[in-house]
Amino acid sequence: MLKPQLHQSRSASPALFPLSKPFCQGNGGIAMLPVLSVPELRKSRRSARLGRASRKIKAVASQSATEKSLSVKAVVTVKPSAGGLFSEIGINRGLDDITDLVGKTLLLELVSAELDPKTGQEKGTIKGYARKKGQNKDEVMYECEFKVGEEFGEVGAILVENEHHKEMHLKDIVLDGFVAGPLSITCNSWVHSKFDNPQKRVFFTNKCYLPTETPSGLRRLREEELVILRGNGKGERKSYERIYDYDVYNDLGNPDSGADKKRPVLGSKEFPYPRRCRTGRPRCETDPQSESRSGSIYVPRDEEFSTIKELTFSAKTVYSVVHALVPSLETAIVDADLGFPYFTSIDELFNEGVNLPPLQKQGFFKDLIPRLVKAATDAAEDVLRFETPETMNRDRFFWFSDDEFARQTLAGINPYTIQLVTEWPLKSKLDPKIYGPPESAITTEIIEREIKGFMTVNEAVKQKKLFMLDYHDLFLPYVNKVRQLKGRTMYGSRTLFFLTPDGTLKPLAIELTRPPTDDGKPQWKEVFTPSWHATGKWLWRLAKAHVLAHDSGYHQLVSHWLRTHCATEPYIIAANRQLSAMHPIYKLLHPHFRYTMEINALARGFLINGEGIIESSFSPGKYSMELSSVAYDKQWQFDLQALPNDLISRGLAVEDATAPHCLKLAIEDYPFANDGLLLWATIKEWVADYVSHYYPDPSRIASDQELQSWWTESRTVGHGDKKDSPGWPDLKTPSDLIHIITTMVWVASGHHAAVNFGQYTYAGYFPNRPTIARTKMPVEDPTEEELKRFWDKPEGTLLTCFPSQIQATKVMAILDVLSNHSPDEEYLGQAPEPAWKEEPVINAAFERFNGRLKELEGIIDGRNTDPKLKNRNGAGVVPYELLKPFSEPGVTGKGVPYSISI
Repeated sequence: MLKPQLHQSRSASPALFPLSKPFCQGNGGIAMLPVLSVPELRKSRRSARLGRASRKIKAVASQSATEKSLSVKAVVTVKPSAGGLFSEIGINRGLDDITDLVGKTLLLELVSAELDPKTGQEKGTIKGYARKKGQNKDEVMYECEFKVGEEFGEVGAILVENEHHKEMHLKDIVLDGFVAGPLSITCNSWVHSKFDNPQKRVFFTNKCYLPTETPSGLRRLREEELVILRGNGKGERKSYERIYDYDVYNDLGNPDSGADKKRPVLGSKEFPYPRRCRTGRPRCETDPQSESRSGSIYVPRDEEFSTIKELTFSAKTVYSVVHALVPSLETAIVDADLGFPYFTSIDELFNEGVNLPPLQKQGFFKDLIPRLVKAATDAAEDVLRFETPETMNRDRFFWFSDDEFARQTLAGINPYTIQLVTEWPLKSKLDPKIYGPPESAITTEIIEREIKGFMTVNEAVKQKKLFMLDYHDLFLPYVNKVRQLKGRTMYGSRTLFFLTPDGTLKPLAIELTRPPTDDGKPQWKEVFTPSWHATGKWLWRLAKAHVLAHDSGYHQLVSHWLRTHCATEPYIIAANRQLSAMHPIYKLLHPHFRYTMEINALARGFLINGEGIIESSFSPGKYSMELSSVAYDKQWQFDLQALPNDLISRGLAVEDATAPHCLKLAIEDYPFANDGLLLWATIKEWVADYVSHYYPDPSRIASDQELQSWWTESRTVGHGDKKDSPGWPDLKTPSDLIHIITTMVWVASGHHAAVNFGQYTYAGYFPNRPTIARTKMPVEDPTEEELKRFWDKPEGTLLTCFPSQIQATKVMAILDVLSNHSPDEEYLGQAPEPAWKEEPVINAAFERFNGRLKELEGIIDGRNTDPKLKNRNGAGVVPYELLKPFSEPGVTGKGVPYSISI
């Protein structure tokens, strides 16, 4: 019989435990566990003492020769919430007042990892009541003592019952007194009050186990915990619950407020889409297919942002912008259609700002967004004054440059859409009976004129010199619909670029297409090219504005929201439903899923919802999410989310065993691809080290039922609308698992960082990336009045096409927040998870991972100073740093967090 923790290292396996009371996680079914009689152990209780406590409290272990037991002290670290502060934005949970702790206790029960060798049953738990013993600025300490007899064996888990009337956030529990040293159990979890739910919470030790290797005493508990986390799919979820289930996107509209507020359900045969977390809210009265938007949006409790984070924490800042700043802007800017009369008035946003009405009782919001809201000289007013983006600091006229327009397709915030032209002439795949002649208006003569005889078009295609932004077939079906919306227009577009000998792209032509209209107008299409003539120059600038609005919409709805936030949520739900917290793959994935579900819920509430920020300020308007669904249906495949496969699919790379990463890039100086492939390889090596340790051969993959269930559910339920589509890899070998996990980790870290944290840098000065085009080209079916306005003042025509003042300022404020790194940001490879430190082999692999990421920082710095790489440095050019792994807090244009947390 094992002595209790006497001969076990800190990485020793945890043991099974019998439970004397029902336990649960969430409000799922109750698990009744048999209780074994054990010799009663004397428990010592000490009177509560108030005062400060050190972070680590040492205890003296004493062993009685007669009782053959150890005296073990449990120190529970609780993180008090800042409920009083956050109650201003409707968040009022947690331990609002530290006095709530006084006199209250936590019931702890030690659970043995071993079955009783005589009966084969689970052993009885050892109970103790932990009371508050001290606190410091950030933490509250609870303590209790246990007498642990040698018959008990190794501790495998702890049951916790919270006797307070409010939930509390447990950081960890340290058991000190074992001969082998302290046993630390990482919690980082909210524990509900027993008055909300009488069932106890269970926390396993940090040791990882594959299902078949779980200590016999923990197997039933492991299985029943997952049953609880899955819930029963019924009822409305409560805020303290931890139930993970699926639903379609049927909560974006609000049909009970009017027929025009209805939005289609995304997640069906007509509109395929990934699944989101089920909330169970009631259905709308006027549309049973839609979920009511009443009340808060549920996410499982441990997925929510901790209310004890720094006050500048990004999600709360998003909330404050939406609920305090945007309404104030709408009050200050009364005319929603008012544009900017001059370019100098745009500059005033950075110099003088917008006077806001007093934000009464909103000092908290001003604390959250100090970059934006400044104190005016007149104390009665506040000023929304934007920080000048780095692009503007370096070159005030950067947005005017065709070279910069082209460079940003490779090193801007949407480097995912540039593609190689492989066929000529260009031709639409849409039905010509509906959308008009499919042949492109970009002719061979136009391109060869722009190339200026350097080579023929056929030679350019053959030598991989022609590239394109193609928003033609995806956008064209929505052109007439969008044009029926007030204050916006749309085209299908193609933009062609030529790869010059110095490795940069030169814009050649923009084609804008309008399909036939319901009132009988035929298809309209025209090609615009760079020009030295005044009229041609302004038409080219207007055409660029339209293309940039297309690119901005695609970036936000597809490259950003769909491919990172939205596609990742099903993996998170499946992981929590099918992978035990003890599973090594759960431990590997968990930091990459941090806060994603809550930021997605916040987006459903305020950003991508009907009449939210995206609909009100981006070209597709009320069709934005529908367009995202079409892109998911036609373009999204799991295997193409892997960076190498993505590059190959767009013609930007080909396999080449002699090239770095076994890929030869079509554009050698492609900053996103060059840095991204290094980061991809670094992630893959870390994942391979991790997976190979736990799965040395394929048989372990096949026999891991939790792992197989997770992958099956991710595909067939979470992405069920595409379960029969190509691109889903099998999960049969360690190599398969390495590829799957590397893809998920890349999407959550590198991909998201590349499309998110440069948003304010490149779109903060909105003429560089307008989110909407409000007026059509002046040469499309023009009236005499339209032509006269254009000829007399072309600058005014461009400014009218740009977003309105309210649209621009709302988006700028949101982009500032979305580009911001929280002070508590967890960067990729910066700090290991506690479970990784428990296993020497994994800890060593992580240290190598961290070292390679630091090397990557130096490589990127070196590339940004290499004069040969013209797409990432030069006079007035912002260096490409979006994939530098680490960053300080703030809007820095660099830093790769573990997860999609903003």
